[in-house]
Amino acid sequence: MDKTSYIEISKSAYRHNIKYIKKIIGKDVRLTSVVKGNAYGHGVENIVPLAEKAKVNHFAVFSASEALDVFNVASPKSDIMIMGYLNDDQLAWAIENGIEFYVFDLDRLSKSIEIAKKVGKPARLHIEAETGFHRTGFEYNLLPEIVATMKDNSEHIVFEGLCTHYAGAESVNNYYRIIKQIQEYRQFARYFSRHGLKPNYRHTAGSAATLTYSQTIMDMVRVGIAQYGFWPSQETYIYQFKRNHAKDSDLKRVISWKSRVMTIKEVDSGDFVGYGTSYMANKKIKIAIIPVGYANGFSRSLSNMGRVLIRGRRVSVVGTVTMNTMSVNLTDIPNVHPGDEVVIVGKQKRLNISVASFSEMSNQLNYQTLARLPGNIPRYVVA
Repeated sequence: MDKTSYIEISKSAYRHNIKYIKKIIGKDVRLTSVVKGNAYGHGVENIVPLAEKAKVNHFAVFSASEALDVFNVASPKSDIMIMGYLNDDQLAWAIENGIEFYVFDLDRLSKSIEIAKKVGKPARLHIEAETGFHRTGFEYNLLPEIVATMKDNSEHIVFEGLCTHYAGAESVNNYYRIIKQIQEYRQFARYFSRHGLKPNYRHTAGSAATLTYSQTIMDMVRVGIAQYGFWPSQETYIYQFKRNHAKDSDLKRVISWKSRVMTIKEVDSGDFVGYGTSYMANKKIKIAIIPVGYANGFSRSLSNMGRVLIRGRRVSVVGTVTMNTMSVNLTDIPNVHPGDEVVIVGKQKRLNISVASFSEMSNQLNYQTLARLPGNIPRYVVA
C-alpha cells in the first residue's frame, strides 16, 4: 500500500561522494562509514550495500541495536564499530560476533576482558581518549592502570584503535580548542607507544575534521554526514572550495524526499487556511493539500514559511502544518492535478530545495532534519 511520501537514494551521488572523500584522505587511510541514526535518515539497508560496492567495509554506529541492524545487512567481510551504548548482555554478543567497540571507562574495560575470557574470543577494543570534549573518554591520569590491565590480558583483547572526538571542528570559532585536542591526543598516543602498545588504527576525525584539519587524518577517518552529500557547515564547504578550485568539488546530495498532491480547493478572500488565524487569504486563492505533516518529519515551525516544488515551480506553505498535512498556495500555477509530484527535498526541473535551506527555515541542523525522517517512509535506491 502506498505511503504518503517516499525517499529516493541516489547511488551515483553516493559513489561520487565516497570517491571525493577518498581523494582527500589518500589511498592508505581507512574510511569508516558512520551509519548511526538509520544512516542519517537514509536507511541502513540502503547505505551499507552501496558503501560495500564502493569498497568501504567498516561501519560505525552508536549502539548495539544499531550494530545489529548493520550486522543483518552487511557482508561477513565488513567490520562494525560501536561508539556508544552497550550493556553487559550486548557486550557478550559483540565479542562473540567480532564487533568492535569503544571503551571509555574502567568498568567496561574490565567487563570486556571478563566476558572475552568466558566466550573464548578476544574483545576488539577502541580506547577513547578524553581530550577536551568532555562526553566520554579516559582521563590521561588513568593511563597507567589502563596500560597495565591491557598488558596483563593481552591474549583476551585486540587493540583496534585509539580514538577521540573533536568539539566543533566545523567552526573556526573552535580552532584553538581543536588544536589543543590534537595535542592532547598525541600525548595519549605517545604514552601507549612508550609502553609497547600500538593500536591498529589511530582515528580522531569525523566529517568536519577530515575536510578542514589535514593533521587529523591518521590511519582511519569516521565520515558521517559528508558521505551523504552534506557539508558539516558552510565554513567546511568554503575551505574545500578554495583548496580544490574544482567544479566537481561539491558533494552531491544522496537523498530526495517526495510526495503527491492529495486534493485541490479554492479559498475566498478573507478566509483563513487551516487551524487558527495564522494565514488569511488576501484574495481568492487555490491551495493544494499535501499528505505530509510534522508526524512525517516536516516541522511545524515551517508553517507559513516552508517551500515545496510542484511542476517545476517553488510554492509556499500556507497556514499551520498539521500532524499529517500541509497546505500550499497554487494560485499562480496552472494545470496542477491530484497525484502530481511534490518535491519536499530535491530537484524538479531547474529548481532545487536543499536540506540546508529546509533545515535553516525550521531552525534545525542538517543532522536533525535527516535523523528525524521517520523510518516508515519508504526508501528506494535510484540511479
